[in-house]
Amino acid sequence: MNKRKAMVRLLPALLLVVSVGGFAAPSSAASPNTAARLPEANTAVGPQYDTTHVYVTPGTMDAFVTCWEAIFGGTNTTKVVTDVTPTPSTTVSELVLSPVGTLSVFDFRTPVPYPFGAERTGWLMSDFDKGVRRARASGADVVVAPFDDPIGRDAVVQFPGGVNAQLYWHTKAPTYAPLETVPDNRIYLTRDSARAFLTSYLRFTGGRIVSDDRSADGGQIGVPAETYRRVAISSPFGNTVVSVTDGHLPYPFGRETTGYAVTDLASTLHRAEVAGAKVLWGPYSSRGRASAMVQFPGGYVAELHEGDDR
Repeated sequence: MNKRKAMVRLLPALLLVVSVGGFAAPSSAASPNTAARLPEANTAVGPQYDTTHVYVTPGTMDAFVTCWEAIFGGTNTTKVVTDVTPTPSTTVSELVLSPVGTLSVFDFRTPVPYPFGAERTGWLMSDFDKGVRRARASGADVVVAPFDDPIGRDAVVQFPGGVNAQLYWHTKAPTYAPLETVPDNRIYLTRDSARAFLTSYLRFTGGRIVSDDRSADGGQIGVPAETYRRVAISSPFGNTVVSVTDGHLPYPFGRETTGYAVTDLASTLHRAEVAGAKVLWGPYSSRGRASAMVQFPGGYVAELHEGDDR
């Protein structure tokens, strides 16, 4: 389905708004910490183009954006009503450009077509077709085949462990300012899927493991009497934190997809509550790092942290 017929008057706003990205998976034969040679060069553009996908409760987009910007600052694009899926659907869409991360916010007015809503992020590709080929060569499943949207092309891919994201490309390249801090893509895995995921993810992203703590403080994920495996990754697509657990997680852990770095957690949490957000857990301090879990208007849950123990 070709949606390039979308109204011309919407294109400038849509160019900034319909940011959807993806990822890929590799061969399990490679070492998990080795970015094995792939048939295509890395297609990353920059972490400011890696947008967290936020699906808000219908009718709460304005409240979410207002709250977010009161806490972190930043700007947002004009809201547009559009179809960002390959089958008919309608959503209000808006892009939030903040110093701590870029968000694509969706307020669907129709039911969300499967499997949309499960993707955690959107990654801009410097070459879309090469990005899709690289994803497949890395071992990812292409769960939504490439399709046209009003301003470019998209595909949804899935890594081992059931981690979904979207690859995107714009007909006219967007330009976003660099981030002040790069957020963490926060992924929860089982012990059974961790190796296959890491092998795949590192091959696609060209990333490297910065730390691999097999006895991390479980208090960081709400189970202070236990330990878990925490893997920190750095790549041209930004930062990733992988938590390998037994799945015995208290709410809201595992519901968050992104972690945001702040310079003063206590004051940030105060601003969050004043702005209408709710602190669900924390703050908790461990090994030079303090963190908390916050829910924003519209239901979006995120981890906020001060200090870097990557």
